[in-house]
Amino acid sequence: MSKNLQDTVTLHNGINMPWLGLGVFKVEEGPELVQAVTSAIAHGYRSIDTAAIYENESSVGQGIREAMLETKVSREDLFVTSKVWNADLGYESTLAAYEASLEKLGLEYLDLYLIHWPVHGKYKEGWRALETLYQEGRVKAIGVSNFQIHHLEDLMKDAVIKPMINQVEFHPRLTQKELLRFSKEQGIQLEAWSPLMQGGLLDNPMLKEIAAKYGKSVAQVILRWDLQHGVITIPKSTKEHRIIENAALFDFELTQEDIDQIDELNQNLRVGPDPDNFDF
Repeated sequence: MSKNLQDTVTLHNGINMPWLGLGVFKVEEGPELVQAVTSAIAHGYRSIDTAAIYENESSVGQGIREAMLETKVSREDLFVTSKVWNADLGYESTLAAYEASLEKLGLEYLDLYLIHWPVHGKYKEGWRALETLYQEGRVKAIGVSNFQIHHLEDLMKDAVIKPMINQVEFHPRLTQKELLRFSKEQGIQLEAWSPLMQGGLLDNPMLKEIAAKYGKSVAQVILRWDLQHGVITIPKSTKEHRIIENAALFDFELTQEDIDQIDELNQNLRVGPDPDNFDF
């Protein structure tokens, strides 16, 4: 289990990925995002997660460049993720989408590139392109996002390379226990998006009680719960004090009783689209 902000998990291809990163979903291009990325890196974050559909890769790239100048952190110290959007999920179009993301980010490579959603009839061609990028050494790791067990099983029937990551909605109201179990069995690392359920759990009385016991915030308890389930987490914030707070997870440990209590909050409730019923 991770002991500090620089701790990593080793993916099945041997690449190390930080347990904690900064998510930038729904953060618009501009100075606020540039500052958030720069601030996160200055405070010890080494993982930044974006996507083509977020339309903010340029500001993420600028924030990375400014942080590298200010902090002397090298590109090799960072772990940058982006994702190919649904409309680009053909073989050639996925390759082109990767190049477009690199150009916007101003980077020579990505550490992780993901298929954003399991678009029926399209994700296998997209995956073939990701395999090409990986085999050519253009990306350090490849994976998927929002894939359920049946999507993964279908993909792996024809895949040459098994996904290293599956980034999914994961929080105490959506614990995805079967998917987590399957992922661990397959050596596919699960990663949580919307770990705080877009703020929907911050007033939960039981979580407040656990947080008070440790002198922590509810957000910190939930993020620690992610880590103790062996799930990478990427909370979003543009506010420096929240970015710092979200990383203060390594000086306490939840008991198994705490974890079991939090698990019981599960209602299979999504704040995002259902991967099986998403209008692509």
